[in-house]
Amino acid sequence: MTQTFGLLGHPLGHSFSASYFTEKFAKLELDAVYRNFDFAEVPEALAHILSIENLKGFNVTIPHKQAIIPHLATLSPEAREIGAVNVVKTVPRPEGGYELHGHNSDWIGFTQSLLTLLPEDFSGISALILGTGGASRAIAYSLRRLGIPFLFVSRQKKEGGLTYEELTPEVLDAHHLLVNCTPLGMHPHVEGCPPLPWEGIGKSHFLYDLVYNPLITRFLQEGASRGAKTLGGLAMLHGQAEVAWQIWNEELDGR
Repeated sequence: MTQTFGLLGHPLGHSFSASYFTEKFAKLELDAVYRNFDFAEVPEALAHILSIENLKGFNVTIPHKQAIIPHLATLSPEAREIGAVNVVKTVPRPEGGYELHGHNSDWIGFTQSLLTLLPEDFSGISALILGTGGASRAIAYSLRRLGIPFLFVSRQKKEGGLTYEELTPEVLDAHHLLVNCTPLGMHPHVEGCPPLPWEGIGKSHFLYDLVYNPLITRFLQEGASRGAKTLGGLAMLHGQAEVAWQIWNEELDGR
């Protein structure tokens, strides 16, 4: 019987996940499909998704990474601490239906890719996380685990954080890693960019953009033109997708 995987979110346009996993299924010669579940509300989505036979698991993207949590039987320790879920593993119940188990692979995908950007010895590096939306939760968790101190930057003043108006060249000089967790610069609004005092960016800086379409955003272009090392969000997407596959296959392999 065909195995079903999928992506829950809204709105869903062209899906990286659908392309990625469809290609993986073909390479592995698996009888499997990856479907987009485009629903504005989680209860409505689950009523549809959980009626599917041989459902193995699904990814979760905006705006449902937090809204899915009350519907899950268990949360991994990492997902619980982050407060967001992007991978759901389904376990069939003897009486029918599925038990849902929530995980977060975003932080692993980010960590793995970030370590390719930073020097081997990154002690002494501090970070600025641009944006305080759901995506920033996994980034903050990753940086804490790596021992990299950070501050959040947002449009409105929040306790323990900075506003964009408070960013100065001096602040940037004290924080050499900048992670864009906002959608600024995402297709089709490719001219968007976090408002930074770019004169404060130089060769000692590392810029990471979670946006992956386009591959090179204006944020990364501005940094690279001033000598900063840069990395886009595609590497994180690949990493989190592979971890999701491992999570789902613990059940497929009988482990």
